[in-house]
Amino acid sequence: MPLPPRNVPRTPPSLSSSNPRPPRFHHAFVLPLRSRLLPPPLLVPGSSSRHLETAALMAPRRWKSGDGRRRLLLLLLCCCLLASPCHAQLTPTNATLSHRSSSHSSTSFVGTYGINYGRIADNLPAPTDVVRLLKLAKIRNVKIYDADHNVLDAFRGSNLNLVIAIPNEFLKDMAANPSKAMDWLNENVQPYHPSSRIVGITVGNEVLGGGDAGLAEALVGAVSNVHDALRMLRLDRDIELSTPHSEAVFANSYPPSACVFKDDLMVYLRPLLDFFSKTGAPFYVNAYPFLAYMSDPSHIDINYALFKPNSGIVDPKTNLHYDNMFEAQLDAAYFALEAAGYPGMEVRVAETGWASAGDATEAGANMANAVTYNRNLRKRLFLRKGTPYRPDRVAKAYIFALFNEDLKPGPTTERHYGLFKPDGSVSINIGLKGLLPSSAPPRLQPSSFFKRVRAWGWSAALLPCTLIFLALN
Repeated sequence: MPLPPRNVPRTPPSLSSSNPRPPRFHHAFVLPLRSRLLPPPLLVPGSSSRHLETAALMAPRRWKSGDGRRRLLLLLLCCCLLASPCHAQLTPTNATLSHRSSSHSSTSFVGTYGINYGRIADNLPAPTDVVRLLKLAKIRNVKIYDADHNVLDAFRGSNLNLVIAIPNEFLKDMAANPSKAMDWLNENVQPYHPSSRIVGITVGNEVLGGGDAGLAEALVGAVSNVHDALRMLRLDRDIELSTPHSEAVFANSYPPSACVFKDDLMVYLRPLLDFFSKTGAPFYVNAYPFLAYMSDPSHIDINYALFKPNSGIVDPKTNLHYDNMFEAQLDAAYFALEAAGYPGMEVRVAETGWASAGDATEAGANMANAVTYNRNLRKRLFLRKGTPYRPDRVAKAYIFALFNEDLKPGPTTERHYGLFKPDGSVSINIGLKGLLPSSAPPRLQPSSFFKRVRAWGWSAALLPCTLIFLALN
């Protein structure tokens, strides 16, 4: 295992992947309406409502001098309400549009929250049940570590975004022979796209920094050949091509502004980054505050890793304040890309999570911390905001993982990252709905009227109300 960079605590022992991949390397970051009611009708003492109704019907209509003016004001108010933007549709700003570097990069990830669906287990639900679980949990972005046909079949017509993977063992053949890339696409993509919404393909996983120079050399050729094959099939604009990296590609990561790529990896990274900058693909990184904390719990504030209140850190170069490690890890990647000459490239998190159980030597691996991290991370992502250094780049992440996988080798933590148990019930409770029925009473569903109001926006819904009010006066 390579030595950790200077000023960074040693990374944890080699962890066997939950899916075929090299050990993870992670650098630590130092601690520290109102409704308006009409007035009730005025009742004269001694008179009944029936008398009032009869009198109103018999009496001729009298127009008061201010009625026309009042109606005109109400009509103007109605027009103003219709002109005001409603919540159902927000017009994107120029800043937002400027970061949509390609047509597929904006559609390859819906919202900000996704999940990794690993399957190194012998007790998981059928893929069709997994699709039902994902819909119940309202998770629309899913990433798998291969191209299993049972999974691809189950995702047909599901309307879920699916990223499939070319495992590391295929890279050398694909780099040496372009026809291998075409064969793989013809077998695993063509029969399923677009009914199974395949929006991305990851070529390898954590290849660079893993110590296999031959695999690193093959990565660039494999990516190029797969892209050429996608282009020949006219799928290059529909399917995003990428490769996830561990933090072993960084020479230093603290403070974030000092983060740079390792010099010996730039011979592989440079052509990759050139390629992805042209296609508009993001830089994917596997970021685990949990592993950073576990590597040096005596010097890292666990509250900083868990998004809990803490003093945080201040980057001495930029004077930016970080109150959680997740954002510091994202910005470290942004600084490394900028130093390499790619300041406009987006950073997305391909994996992040917290184990709910572990061995005695695995500090912080418990259910309470797993719930806290995953719940706070979900809240953070749903804010749809950027980082201190890139406030206009909305943070997006795939959570690791969907299930606890009982056949993963390695320490206990490797088998306890799942948000769900193999039977589909909740493992790490962050408010998601599982396959098994909940003991909680069913939540009342809003009426169809309010569903339509929510879709239209309140300003549009006030139009018929205003017209009825004018007609009755």
